[in-house]
Amino acid sequence: MPQHNPLGRIGVWSSAWTTAQSGDGPAYSAAHDDAAAELDSLGYGTIWLGASPAVSYAAPLLAAAPRIVVATGILSIWQYEAEEVAKERAALERAHPGRFLLGLGVSHGVLAKDYAKPYSAMREYLTALDSAQEPVPAAGRVLAALGPKMLELARDRSAGAHPYLVTAEHTVRAREALGQDALLAPEFKVVLDQDPERARATARAYLAMYLTLPNYTGNLLRLGFTEDDLRDGGSDRLLDAVFAIGDADAIATRAQEFFAAGADHLALQVVTDDTRTELPLDAWRRLAAVLLP
Repeated sequence: MPQHNPLGRIGVWSSAWTTAQSGDGPAYSAAHDDAAAELDSLGYGTIWLGASPAVSYAAPLLAAAPRIVVATGILSIWQYEAEEVAKERAALERAHPGRFLLGLGVSHGVLAKDYAKPYSAMREYLTALDSAQEPVPAAGRVLAALGPKMLELARDRSAGAHPYLVTAEHTVRAREALGQDALLAPEFKVVLDQDPERARATARAYLAMYLTLPNYTGNLLRLGFTEDDLRDGGSDRLLDAVFAIGDADAIATRAQEFFAAGADHLALQVVTDDTRTELPLDAWRRLAAVLLP
């Protein structure tokens, strides 16, 4: 595994900061800055900005928190021009050296207007970042890789992989594809709720949309799930594999499964009834007590 992991063992993945800055929800406010500063003080290593953020969305969080790394989790290559991404990333690096990580992904056909040949498109995008006026070094970027070819590309042309909606079994396979030197930082979904029926309802409501996207369903089928597992928001078997559900101790136990499978870092996403805009501070505090040193 990498000798130096700038992300720390545990980070937080959330779309709340992106939603606020994109104008697609409640306006960005001091509460968003305060949340970033508190995560820093609690000891989380990284904030992952979900929902295809612009690079510039990291700037207020980096200013609000003195230590924590901020990463895009992920920026869609169809949405942002490589030259502009490289320029904005260089500006953040000058202002906050070593504290921004560019996470890149190919998104999904139903979400990206010009979606075509995603593997080739990612290769070309990485080449454009390499040849930009202010290049993005391979060590400064990770790929949202799921399948074998994209994982190999992440190994060869970036710091590593940030796969989304995965299981501990996928983490084993990803580590094998990446080798021991690349960074592996899977997103890790949790529902912090001791009522199993209510927790599964929360998880199922959140998962339903993702189970309409072929990139994710194809990966889950490769992992041995069936079409029946993908119906109606997901079977109990699927939910139990892709979510950690229960109290803080149960979630800590599941986190250790991912680390044992080969993860270097987990991007913790607390799933609630309003995951898109909510800053679940109480849950982050409770989980910090069991997940962080």
